[in-house]
Amino acid sequence: MRKKILTALLTGTLLMTGMAVSVMADDEKTFVYGTTGYSEEMGDAGLNPHDNYSGWSAIRYGVGETLFKYNDNMEVEPWLATDYEFTDDTTVKITLREGVKFSSGRTMDAQAVKECLENLIKVHDRAQYDMKIDHMEADGLTLTICTTEPCPAIINYLGDPYGAIIDMEYGVQGQGGNANVAGTGPYIAEKVTPVQIDLVKNEDYWGGEVKVDKVTVKSFSDGSALTAALQTGDIQGTYGLQYDNYVLFDGNPEYTINSCATSRCFFGQFNFQSEIMQDQNVRKAIEMGIDKEGFCSVIMEGRGIPAKAAFPDSFDYGNDAVETVTYDPEGAKALLEESGWKDTDGDGYADKDGEKLTINWLTYPSRLEQPKLAEYAQATLKEIGIDVVINNTPDHRTFAENGDFDLYVSSLTTAPTGDPEYFFTSTVTGAKNYGKYENEEVTALTEKLHQTFEPEKRAELAVELQQKILDDDGFFFVSHLNMGIVTRSNVKGMAAHPCDYYEITADLDVEQP
Repeated sequence: MRKKILTALLTGTLLMTGMAVSVMADDEKTFVYGTTGYSEEMGDAGLNPHDNYSGWSAIRYGVGETLFKYNDNMEVEPWLATDYEFTDDTTVKITLREGVKFSSGRTMDAQAVKECLENLIKVHDRAQYDMKIDHMEADGLTLTICTTEPCPAIINYLGDPYGAIIDMEYGVQGQGGNANVAGTGPYIAEKVTPVQIDLVKNEDYWGGEVKVDKVTVKSFSDGSALTAALQTGDIQGTYGLQYDNYVLFDGNPEYTINSCATSRCFFGQFNFQSEIMQDQNVRKAIEMGIDKEGFCSVIMEGRGIPAKAAFPDSFDYGNDAVETVTYDPEGAKALLEESGWKDTDGDGYADKDGEKLTINWLTYPSRLEQPKLAEYAQATLKEIGIDVVINNTPDHRTFAENGDFDLYVSSLTTAPTGDPEYFFTSTVTGAKNYGKYENEEVTALTEKLHQTFEPEKRAELAVELQQKILDDDGFFFVSHLNMGIVTRSNVKGMAAHPCDYYEITADLDVEQP
């Protein structure tokens, strides 16, 4: 009994007459994290990596880990794996790390990984197409994956958050935003809801000492509330601070700002099933009527980088490699007039056959930049005669799936695996192509990219693909994100990362103030 009481005291809970009494150890370290990057509307609530984008949350908050990860140069490195070898074009042999346990207590081996990946490709909307897995063989710590066709990027995809390795014997506890899993990471989720995750450190973590005992992740949809919470000390760190509030913390010795450029891009999809959007002149005029430079410098306070295409300058297949239209209000007006759209009644908006040129701009509020972009574009497009009606809703995915929009503006990390293929297979030809854009040549080139091994050739194909969708005015790109994590100065071990993952890790520490 004495041993049980001592254990309870050390873990922070003492059971007395059937009641749980919380006991706070003097040296217990806690951390409260506020974020705009966790919500049901973004599809990443809950921790089940096999559900939509919830793998991002599993990785970001230290519960799950993947076989491979990305370094600061977005190069693939082993993580739960230690090595891999392509034995032929359709077979890869992966050696797993020894001594790794799930938070359920089960030892991770090739059979456990096989079970996880089998469930992933069965239920996830992208993984089956991405990895082209035909079958797998498990032998101790060696996993052999055989694909239906050459899949050069499979190692990159195994670092995608949907590839977080979880214990399928433990299964998924709860559904949707309440889903919990047993991962291999430095933290174990005690409670998961769509707005908060309560974490405790994993005492058996394979990667070394976990320094913080308890972590709380809180979801914020209001930027002002997030800023206020950091100022009052209700939270000790944040991701997703709105850009005009960075000035409140920059240069203040009580806070630390850690930033880096990412491939997260704010971009729009035109709805090709909308009668108005079927006119390429209208699509091109919209692109020419949005002042990207002004949005990045004025609205995003310089924390955004104007985008020509899907990838930033840091990629050799990024902005510098493609050509597209620039901000040109007069040229935009000329295109509209060419298609018969002209202000005939003097109300400031173009019209045709008695109908005002009105477009439905769909976006969502949890990415704080997106409503600001919608309002900014509403003002600049008004100057060329386009009336923009903004639908800024948490239920954006339903509207997108139903095609109830003319423009759908969202954000996406376009190269989260350090490879260009992801953007095209997920959004241009894949499940997230809500605008129903189609081009047979683009589909064929995407398939060619999927089967090309040489990095230089993959980069060339990525440039060619971007140029084709730009020439078609199928998508438009506004800004790449220079993301920032802001913490109290006594918080150590948190850093922004180019892939937008790895936020809470075993390196997190909270020093005595």
